[in-house]
Amino acid sequence: MQLGDILPHESFDVQTASVEVNRVEIDSRQCEFSTLFFALSGATSDGANFVSDAIDRGAVAIVSPRALKAPVPVVVIPESRIYSMLTHASATVSGHPEVGIELVGVTGTNGKTTVATLVAELARAMDWNGATIGTLTNERTTPASPELYRTLARMRADFEGDKAKSVVALEVSSHALDQHRVVGTAFSVVAFTNLSHDHLDYHRTMEAYYAAKVRLFSPDYSSRAVVWVDDPYGAHLATSTTLSVMPVSRGDAKDISSTLAGTIFFWRGHLVNTPLIGDYNIDNSLMAMTILTQLGADEGRIAAAMAGVAAVPGRFEVVHRGDVTVIVDYAHTPEGLARLLRSVREMTSGRVLTVFGCGGDRDRAKRPEMGKVASELSDVTIVTSDNPRHEAPDAIIDAIIAGAVVSADVEREIDRRAAIARALQRARAGDVVVVAGKGHETTQTFADRVEAFDDREVVAELVKGMSC
Repeated sequence: MQLGDILPHESFDVQTASVEVNRVEIDSRQCEFSTLFFALSGATSDGANFVSDAIDRGAVAIVSPRALKAPVPVVVIPESRIYSMLTHASATVSGHPEVGIELVGVTGTNGKTTVATLVAELARAMDWNGATIGTLTNERTTPASPELYRTLARMRADFEGDKAKSVVALEVSSHALDQHRVVGTAFSVVAFTNLSHDHLDYHRTMEAYYAAKVRLFSPDYSSRAVVWVDDPYGAHLATSTTLSVMPVSRGDAKDISSTLAGTIFFWRGHLVNTPLIGDYNIDNSLMAMTILTQLGADEGRIAAAMAGVAAVPGRFEVVHRGDVTVIVDYAHTPEGLARLLRSVREMTSGRVLTVFGCGGDRDRAKRPEMGKVASELSDVTIVTSDNPRHEAPDAIIDAIIAGAVVSADVEREIDRRAAIARALQRARAGDVVVVAGKGHETTQTFADRVEAFDDREVVAELVKGMSC
């Protein structure tokens, strides 16, 4: 494809307009022959510093917010337009895979992955094509435009052509919104799950965090929104956005019955019998089902389809049932951990033993809050390493324990495997062991290495050698 066709509203001479482009990139390391490189100005780095590297790897033209000297054509596009132009170029080079796809954008602190996964599963149950893009599928929760549209192109190629609809649910992070990754992307529906303490190392304040999230709820992205209004931020969003809002609330579920085997409730007069477990999965289910109604699905079919959905990896996943039940969950915020532990408490008459840590190089302020939550809502708390990255694991554990209730039964064990083993050793018949923080992750990241580590596999290995 020629540069003049990719950027049709820019003025080029004949030679520049005829430059052949087969790829769009913002990361010079991903450039190859015939790449159009966008030299964006980031918070910590300037793409202009990587132009030479991009050209060495095969970039044939550069797009920049300011004039640059380079041996290939440089297209200058103002900062105010460059992100929408990046999206346009990425979509064009990828063959506009978004055409014919119902794109659903899901944002919020907790629940994005589960809601997005359920939307795709329910779409397939409606005999539509369904897929997700997010934490479980891509390196970044919300990929930048070049990767996003290449991913959509692969999905569209895999979709069956005779389906009535194709639905892709995209997790949209606050970082992505703040960094303009989805500017120019159109969504059929956008959804808000909740907002609580997280990412304040990046956003600094809850107000700034909320401001980043609500960017998605403007006519630039969609005309319709599904909003969880039991959350105070969601309630405010529902009344302040100009979009058409379908509110969702726990009150939408009637006659709820929850056990460690599944959940039953009535929704809009229809029985929902789902294998999903936990208080917050009721909320996630209500959000996903409501999103499906906004895409035109029948309510009765949606409710019936909930019986066949699978547990999302690492989200209230029961990885062992026996005298002791073991649950692995991704909860890594104070609110997420609190909701998880309250749900577990409601479904067991035994004790709750919790193993968790906090990630290094991330929001430090939430660490004592999580220590407080875990020690208040667990009978036994074992604080361990998560992904310490470049921080000393002991320092992270110190910060967590500093918030713990003084009289609580709290242990520290820096080695995560040993911590899980300790919880299993202390557990008695009827108890529930909760391993939180990493969920679906299969590695543990240290300053100098990344090691294979999957909480679910570790539990399975340890249980084999014990009587649980």
